Amino acid sequence: MTTQLYTADILGNGFEQRTLPLKNDYEGETVATLVRRLAEDKAQKAVFYVHGFNDYFFQAEMAEQFNVNGFNFYAVDLRKYGRSHLPNQKLNDIRNLKDYYEEILLSLNIIRTEGNNEIVLLGHSTGGLILTLFAKDHADSNLFDALILNSPFFDFNQSKLEKFFIPIAAFFGRLMPNVTIAGGFSEEYGKSIHKSYRGEWNYDLKWKPNVAPKINLGWLRAIHLGQKQLRKVFHIPRPILVLHSAHSVDNMKDEKQVSTRDAILNVKDIDRIARNINGKVQISTIDGGLHDLMLSGKSVRKNVYDTIFGWLKKKRL
Repeated sequence: MTTQLYTADILGNGFEQRTLPLKNDYEGETVATLVRRLAEDKAQKAVFYVHGFNDYFFQAEMAEQFNVNGFNFYAVDLRKYGRSHLPNQKLNDIRNLKDYYEEILLSLNIIRTEGNNEIVLLGHSTGGLILTLFAKDHADSNLFDALILNSPFFDFNQSKLEKFFIPIAAFFGRLMPNVTIAGGFSEEYGKSIHKSYRGEWNYDLKWKPNVAPKINLGWLRAIHLGQKQLRKVFHIPRPILVLHSAHSVDNMKDEKQVSTRDAILNVKDIDRIARNINGKVQISTIDGGLHDLMLSGKSVRKNVYDTIFGWLKKKRL
């Protein structure tokens, strides 16, 4: 496999990274960052991971789990996130989710040329929304063979009244994309997972702060238009596994709930939209799971990985 373009990654322990130059956008220069960790045995299967909003790839345990199960692991830090954030950029910003197809296609072509004959897409939260749209729009592509969604961001977790105003805000997002509004989720989720508070995970709080930076109306419009495409039945001709927690948090002051439920999304929304997918879809609920199921408690994570690798084995991937 090609190594000359890779350098040691911040995670160490066999992780490598390479920069993917992208087309300039409304803020100027943009890049993405492809991270990989290869399986010890010469594997010809790979998983490609796309993170969520207010996030970046840091879940080393997840990569190692795929490695020991015979998969080379790749992840991308999307433009303006994590490793890919440049000084001239607003963290996490985007105006059209399909812009991300550029780094996704670049990454998948690299993964194929590095000898991987089968590729599984794996997306968390906003990454799950992006990969669902990508898979729908690239139904005839030979660059991926299956799709796994970890708590995909299929809808805003808001009341009916609040959801009524989203299309209005999205309309203004076209006219005034740089106007900022509050990000909309509690800092309690971050405190439940970072080891400096109540969690067990270490990651860069500058790249994944407990309180997300204010979002642009242009970002809200991009998410709204992406989600809108999934509200009617659509077809993806690949095996799909949708995973989400069994419950959502209904009381953010209840630390037990925050540490055993989805504190970001309404799991009923995930289930509802997932049933719009016309294809070979398995929807699995994870009791005790957090929003990012890979960051749940140890016994819950075992259930998550058992579900994933059991499903992949059944699909012969």
